[in-house]
Amino acid sequence: MSRGPDQKAKPPPIYPWGRATAFLQRREHSRWVDVALLLSLGGLIFGMVRLAREWTGTLRPTVEIDLSPWALPQYTLLSLSRGLAAYVLSFAFTLVYGYWAAKDKVAGRILIPLLDVLQSIPVLGFMPGLVLALVAAFPHSNVGLELAAVLMIFTGQAWNMTFSFYHSLRSVPADLGEAATMYGFDWKARLRKLELPFAAIGLVWNSMMSMAGGWFFLMINESFILGDKDFRLPGLGSYMSVAVAKGNTAAMVRAILAMTAMIVALDQLLWRPIVVWAQKFRVEEGGQTEAMRSWFLDLLRRSELLAWVRAHLRPTKRTHHRAGHPLAGPARARRSKRAALISLGCFLALLALMTLGAWKLIGFLSPVTSREWFMTVTSGFVTLGRVLIAVSLGTLWTLPAGLAIGLSPRLSRLLQPAVQVVASFPAPMLFPAVITVMRGVGISLGWGSVVLMLLGTQWYVLFNVVAGATAIPADLREAAHAFRMGRLQRFTSLYLPAVFPYLVTGWVTAAGGAWNASIVAEYVTFRGETISTLGLGARVSAAASGGHFPSLAASILVMSLMVVAFNRLVWRRMNALAERRFSLTR
Repeated sequence: MSRGPDQKAKPPPIYPWGRATAFLQRREHSRWVDVALLLSLGGLIFGMVRLAREWTGTLRPTVEIDLSPWALPQYTLLSLSRGLAAYVLSFAFTLVYGYWAAKDKVAGRILIPLLDVLQSIPVLGFMPGLVLALVAAFPHSNVGLELAAVLMIFTGQAWNMTFSFYHSLRSVPADLGEAATMYGFDWKARLRKLELPFAAIGLVWNSMMSMAGGWFFLMINESFILGDKDFRLPGLGSYMSVAVAKGNTAAMVRAILAMTAMIVALDQLLWRPIVVWAQKFRVEEGGQTEAMRSWFLDLLRRSELLAWVRAHLRPTKRTHHRAGHPLAGPARARRSKRAALISLGCFLALLALMTLGAWKLIGFLSPVTSREWFMTVTSGFVTLGRVLIAVSLGTLWTLPAGLAIGLSPRLSRLLQPAVQVVASFPAPMLFPAVITVMRGVGISLGWGSVVLMLLGTQWYVLFNVVAGATAIPADLREAAHAFRMGRLQRFTSLYLPAVFPYLVTGWVTAAGGAWNASIVAEYVTFRGETISTLGLGARVSAAASGGHFPSLAASILVMSLMVVAFNRLVWRRMNALAERRFSLTR
């Protein structure tokens, strides 16, 4: 029988046993989640024990890499552990260094240019001295080599995270800062309740890019050879390097599949849940947007075990002195004075260390001739041109693609794992195939090195644009739709201004990554043959390969000076423009 328009269908009756059945089903489902978590915790403890044995094992003169497929799970676990350890170190460095640079204007004038230099120094600039020093410090165990590998991965992870956090701290809305002052927040409460939540989205996406950047030089970090000394470590990077050296195609394919599986698992079990969790920190004043989902995060939220842990570890609420409280002013003044003294002491220690290093460097560079200096500077300008071309080409497709992914939760859910896999895959593993294609079409390494740089640097721009697009308030997007703005007008009037601060951060980190990638893009070993072209990266690789440390130091010094000069003349002005005109929080 059909019903009239005013008649409503009666809901089916809910019997007491129906409620009980649903409750038991939820309890049964959460119990299986808790069992899986406990089993995962057991596996994690077992893996940590195996890693501890590897770290504390006896230092071996050489490491034989087993190319059988049965060795891949262990090698994958070792590489993953080094990457995660480096990320923890990078995150701690980001919080300390970025906070210091943003809060102390005097120190920031040194810290930010220094960060520019650090992100642009090739890994080969750090590696020889660091490896030799740590191996000498731990002569009877693998601790020194493992620490060196972790620190080398750290040099590919930390810088873009620190830049993102620094620019987020500089862009905190003034009204939110005034509210924090009115409620009497000290620096810890302000950091925990305002600044970290505001920086969360950019920090999460740059964290994913950091892991990708750490994998870029995995083959070098795990299979480093200096002269007649072999410093290889068992892992996916060394597995791939040995497979390439022996021409074992099957082993190379297995390494690629293992790397892909590791990245997908890391994305689904770690990054996707964090991305979804970070959406609660969006700066919104209204509007509706489609919610992001993560199947793994949904499972964790159903866990009674985790709920019990959260309930017992939840900190007790502390009351803060109001701004008008008679004790608030003097206490805040004492804390500010103490923090200023600590910052000044650290700044003076840093200046003393830099002065000492500069003095030692002058004596170390004395064997370098004037002709070498001229060739080094000339090579630097050639590499600078390649860096700018690579960043420009990468922006052409990453800007529209990043906007599409960041503005659509559906595309983000579908494409994030694929982007993670492609961005995290060590690009040097693809160099042999790319060089074969370039030789086939007659492209020289001079122009081809731009393509090789692009393989690893374009993702810095993409991930920052995605972060910026994700942070666009939904009410502004709804207003653009209500005013019937066309796609081009929305791009020029809303999307581009909104993501411009993130885009500048992506350009800065992509340029630094391109300088770093030049050492493998301008100097390539292909089928037993060394191919090089004119460029500063080629000079760095040739000097490191031949053990010419004065030439290596001269090349790195020229690269650092060029990076600082370009950043001050170009990137710094763009950052100021982004903060002054294109910030949604001003």
